[in-house]
Amino acid sequence: MNVSELSSEVLGVIVAVLVIMSAYFSGSETAMVALNRYRLRHLVKEGHRGAIRADRLLKRPDRLLGVILIGNNLVNFTAASIATVLGIRLLGDTGVVVAPVVVTIIFLIFSEVAPKTIAAQIPEPIAFRSVYVLGPLLRLFYPGVLFINGFSNMLVKPFLSRTPTEAAAQDALTVDELRTVVNEGAALPEKGQNMLLSILDLENVTVDDIMVPRAEILGIDIDDDLSDILSQLASSQHTRLPVYKDDIDNMLGVLHLRRVARFLPGTVMTKTDLLQLTEEPYYVPEATPLHTQLINFQKEKKRIALVVNEYGDVRGIVTLEDILEEIVGEFTTDFAANMPEIHPLEDGSYLIDGLAVLRDINRALGWDLPTHGPKTLNGLVLEHLEMLPESNLCLRIGEYLIETLQIKDNVIKNLKITRAAPARERTLHP
Repeated sequence: MNVSELSSEVLGVIVAVLVIMSAYFSGSETAMVALNRYRLRHLVKEGHRGAIRADRLLKRPDRLLGVILIGNNLVNFTAASIATVLGIRLLGDTGVVVAPVVVTIIFLIFSEVAPKTIAAQIPEPIAFRSVYVLGPLLRLFYPGVLFINGFSNMLVKPFLSRTPTEAAAQDALTVDELRTVVNEGAALPEKGQNMLLSILDLENVTVDDIMVPRAEILGIDIDDDLSDILSQLASSQHTRLPVYKDDIDNMLGVLHLRRVARFLPGTVMTKTDLLQLTEEPYYVPEATPLHTQLINFQKEKKRIALVVNEYGDVRGIVTLEDILEEIVGEFTTDFAANMPEIHPLEDGSYLIDGLAVLRDINRALGWDLPTHGPKTLNGLVLEHLEMLPESNLCLRIGEYLIETLQIKDNVIKNLKITRAAPARERTLHP
């Protein structure tokens, strides 16, 4: 049948139908591309038929785009031709100029912008229904799709390092990308999000960052009087204590207080008995990432480790509980209240011990003091001053106003800190 033989009304209806078909192809393209690949895989595992078909098509995105573009261009060019005929019939020679402009505006609004906007907002319902049409169309146009894809892939091959199939399969997320997904895209309670983010951060934190420093290690010196040792055992708040001779570097073992329970009151216990109850000490390098150490604790069936530097000197102690607290948070309900190094003052500032660990301060007060260098507040101030001050002074580190209150034995013992507005530079006022 000749198009010129059809009435103007019929031609108008055909153009309208072609506009709808073009909108379908445009919306389908956007919906398929906008699908969340990880949610799609989840639906595939659950047996969702539409998701299974969509996943099959997306494994070859070049063929999917090929069939969509073939259909879309056939529809668009056909509509443009018919609209031109209709324009000439209604407006004469002027219709040759007017028809393309009108058709372009109509297609932009109704076949491009509107359907693609809708598809981007609700991709799943559109995509999972479109696959029942796109699949048969792909089989129908398969020879043409193969030809077009083969020719286009040959043209773009010098500019691509991977084939379309390899690119579609390479969906693995980096740690930073996964962190963004958990932080912004996961429908989880805040506590669950924080735990997942903490797990991702384990590889960026070492045992040196969370260990109990050497100066704060509570242990048993086997050279002490037996009565003092027994008193220490009775009053200890820890279930495991390191046992050493004279110096912490001369470690003899680790004592689990549960083993001492069999020496009930009235039973004589000697230092030899005590040493027989100890376990071999377990040493770990200070630069061990937490995710590695967590696995090592599980593999070695240990809960406490002595942290040593490259020279074998004991730097501190790290426990399994310390690592778990990095994931789930402190086991106490009020961490700040259980830190004797921090004392709130009436003016909103805090009196803090210089040897307090920066990570503990940040966790207790919700601060963000830098932790990438020194581990203690004293170390942070000395790093910024680049000297040991002879007298008390004030300084500013970021948004924190710091005043030293006591300097003794080459250590800043006490400091007063107030959180203020951010500042670009720190200032010193002796």
